[in-house]
Amino acid sequence: QVQMEESGGGWVQEGESLSLTCTATGSKYRINDMGWYRQAPGKQRELVASITIGGRIEYGEAVKGRFTITRDHYGHTVYLQMNSLKSEDTAVYYCGGWGKGEDYWGQGTQVTVSS
Repeated sequence: QVQMEESGGGWVQEGESLSLTCTATGSKYRINDMGWYRQAPGKQRELVASITIGGRIEYGEAVKGRFTITRDHYGHTVYLQMNSLKSEDTAVYYCGGWGKGEDYWGQGTQVTVSS
């Protein structure tokens, strides 16, 4: 089994920064790609950022230019640096890990941006 362990999140004001960390534990060799999705109340879950085992990165349109995703050397921890936060970034952020036909999710961490 694979566990996705998230940390970070919290409450900030608009314009401030926050960072999230996610580490895959357990049978982490199953994980190739990792990333973050978010879900705001009443909205569908949407892509924030993802990074493949080869380093290819994709960002959601809403966060391009403000958020940065990176991955550690061993490939089992991803970091999400969130700058210039807006109230519309308020959501539960979920870390995901994807392998061959498998996907794993963290429990989610709340990010609240106050205007």
